[in-house]
Amino acid sequence: MIENPILRGFNPDPSIIRVEDDFYIATSTFEWFPGVQIHHSKDLVNWQLLTHALVHDSQIDLKGIEASGGVWAPCLSYDEVKQTFYLVYTIMRNTNGGAFDLDNYIVTSKSIKGPWSKRIYLNSSGFDPSLFHDEDGRKWLMNLEWDFRQGYEHPGSIVIQEYDIKEKTLIGSPLSISRGATNMGCMEAPHMYKRGKYYYLMTAEGGTGFGHGVAISRSENLLGPYEPDPCNPIITSAKEVNLNRKGVDDYLKPYQFNPDSVLQKSGHGSLVGTQTGEWYIAHLCARPILPEIRSMLGRETAIQRCKWTDDGWIRLASGGQMAELSVRSPQLPHHPYSDAPVREDFDSDMWNIHLNTLRVAPDDSWVSLKARPGFMRIRGRESLFSLHEQSLVARRLQSINVIVETCVEFEPDNFHEMAGLTLFYDQNMFYYLRVYYSETYHAKCLGVLYADNGKRIELSDSHTPIEGWNTIYLRASIKNGKLIFFASPDGNGWIQVGPELDASKCSDEYSNSGHFTGAFVGICCQDSYRKRKYADFDYFEYREA
Repeated sequence: MIENPILRGFNPDPSIIRVEDDFYIATSTFEWFPGVQIHHSKDLVNWQLLTHALVHDSQIDLKGIEASGGVWAPCLSYDEVKQTFYLVYTIMRNTNGGAFDLDNYIVTSKSIKGPWSKRIYLNSSGFDPSLFHDEDGRKWLMNLEWDFRQGYEHPGSIVIQEYDIKEKTLIGSPLSISRGATNMGCMEAPHMYKRGKYYYLMTAEGGTGFGHGVAISRSENLLGPYEPDPCNPIITSAKEVNLNRKGVDDYLKPYQFNPDSVLQKSGHGSLVGTQTGEWYIAHLCARPILPEIRSMLGRETAIQRCKWTDDGWIRLASGGQMAELSVRSPQLPHHPYSDAPVREDFDSDMWNIHLNTLRVAPDDSWVSLKARPGFMRIRGRESLFSLHEQSLVARRLQSINVIVETCVEFEPDNFHEMAGLTLFYDQNMFYYLRVYYSETYHAKCLGVLYADNGKRIELSDSHTPIEGWNTIYLRASIKNGKLIFFASPDGNGWIQVGPELDASKCSDEYSNSGHFTGAFVGICCQDSYRKRKYADFDYFEYREA
């Protein structure tokens, strides 16, 4: 059986393909570096993070981008004739004023592991680009054309335009082919498929919140007109479908929470057929903590079994519209992977594939695995509130029950310098157990600092002098949405630092900024004096309970 979600913790907007006996899923990474996670499977049951597509400054530039901007909705495809992988993606730079300043790009590679090419600019008219390879060899780019005009329905329509691979540019003019297959509104995420005489246009509708869904239309002509499936949406967990087309600003739609569904926000689908003739759809979902209804793991990826009807429509094999936790697996050999080690000891100069940085690439100017063998040295730069040059190394939170631990050597000289362990959603919402210099105690101290929807809060009661601690062990215990920090001088006797905290606030639903990513846990260092002070981290451990 397939147990959902297959990609846990902040892996939204899945784009799934099969190349011979291999399945790949690309997901959005937003403001985190490297860009676009690509997972691999042989059986659709077991998945492993294989690589990232965007690893160079020539492919991705994120400095200064607001949280929940950056790399949106990548579409992964494969040209069997040219034996080439294609990846198209959006870099969302700004959404202020509803303007949606963005650029769409394409990169290619002969191998899924790369190296991927330098990016080629496509257009800027809207997000969620998708590349369709037609049977005649022509290639077509689709994207949501964002309509910012007053008095016009938002977000706009799906447009299609031919892409010339020789000239590496779009040719002709874009043509609108759909304004939605339902009355759910907020249409986005187009994907095109050809089966028999029909072209099938799959879209996400209803907004990427609790009203989300997958809809489909078909036409005998690529350029339309497209006929909506009479049973749309084919997947949704919304309490009430076709509620209204308007309200694009109300994408989250908490009133659409459906207590009968474990996998909330089901939508943004991508189809794949197996070599045995079976069909599946990958889609995003969320598992909010109750009763707060907060999705601190972000939007994740699930997969459902499908079937084609006699009259040529695709449906969930289980019947109905609701995504299931357990799904029958395809008739393929079982192919498990070894579990990733829970502890990274930094004994190699190879970067751990599960570790990410925020907006900027890791380089020896601020983070090094070589400066002190067996340690990760992080040089302090800007604060956790920054949109530019944070010195933060983190990994996705993939369970609401985890123990995260590290050991750091750090000798701050003034209050500008700090280092430690963080549970981080974005620059407006995080918790931070930090080592810093206290002028009150004239000593090195521990303390908890956090941001609550942009408000800086320092828990003065948590201040604990630790003069004489040469090594400082730090631990974050997260249980069912609650967080407690601990510290130790030797890794044996632990003391609690600060009170129990509400970790579920690190979620889309709590954010008052309209953000939609997921929580990370990580290590970091700041120096707002001269950006010279560094911290040496001996290990980073992430253990799910």
